[in-house]
Amino acid sequence: MITLSSLNELKAAEEALEKFKKDYPNLFDKLLDMVNLTRALQFKYHYLGCLIMNENPGANTPKFVYRSVLRLFKKEVQKLKDDRDFQVLKQTFSEHKSIGYSKISLLLLEMTPESLVGTSSIK
Repeated sequence: MITLSSLNELKAAEEALEKFKKDYPNLFDKLLDMVNLTRALQFKYHYLGCLIMNENPGANTPKFVYRSVLRLFKKEVQKLKDDRDFQVLKQTFSEHKSIGYSKISLLLLEMTPESLVGTSSIK
């Protein structure tokens, strides 16, 4: 997914994620674990975002992956979604959807907003 993000949008998302981290540290850690798992499995961050938001990932669904690996990944996402504060996470993603799930994930991995400004096709 190609997204065009302004520095202000990215900084606002970064601030929201910092607040989320402070207010919901356990859920934040679960989310960060999922972002790291997504990276380790070389799945697209957009795929994770779609699963979190109950959207169809379409072309971002991993290809050439054992179904058992996908089932395990989805089971881990479900653990995140079963958290009692999950709606706060979903609201945060929804409010900053315009920058893209990939950039949200990269902000979670502590990339700076300045490094993510402009057009990108990170998936």
